[in-house]
Amino acid sequence: MRTVDPAKHAAKRHAIVDAAAGCFAEKGFERTTTADICRAAGISSGSLFHYFPSKRAVFTAIFTDDAAETADRLETAAKTDDPLAALLDVVTDLAGQVAHPAVVRLVLEAAAQAARDDEFAELIQRNDRAMRDGLAVLVARADAAGQIDPGVAPRAVAGWLVGLLDAMISRASLDPDLDLAGELAILRTILIRFLRPVSPPDGG
Repeated sequence: MRTVDPAKHAAKRHAIVDAAAGCFAEKGFERTTTADICRAAGISSGSLFHYFPSKRAVFTAIFTDDAAETADRLETAAKTDDPLAALLDVVTDLAGQVAHPAVVRLVLEAAAQAARDDEFAELIQRNDRAMRDGLAVLVARADAAGQIDPGVAPRAVAGWLVGLLDAMISRASLDPDLDLAGELAILRTILIRFLRPVSPPDGG
């Protein structure tokens, strides 16, 4: 009986998901076929269906895998000794990722798919909640360390941080010549000024 090497299986699955992401970004969910994915991944249809039962399953995997990677990143960041620096790094890194043209197109495709697929919509909502929860942990740690305005509510702040990421997607979708480095520098400045401790008023 042939045994499956978990590392090789995971690597192959990852390669298929990456190839499929490129197809979906270029052609959209509806126009992408399993044959397109197989060509991009350099595999047969039998190999594809060994890993995924359908095109929809491959599309879904893009977003489940991304959510898992983001969760790992947030968990690692929450263990650092400088939670504010970790928070700034995570948000700006995520903003840089979502502003990539292929990612923007995938996010727009995900929104369209969520509008017609309730189960997929629930997945996207869970991913959003998980990101908010992870960011809220970082905000709370920065608060406990005295690094930010103690008057902020971690979950509310996390919601606004996710909103800024959404805004970056919108900016990138409307401006193909977006100066990403400049935008990320501005975003970081906004975050610092938003979160910095507020000096008490002078007495007397």
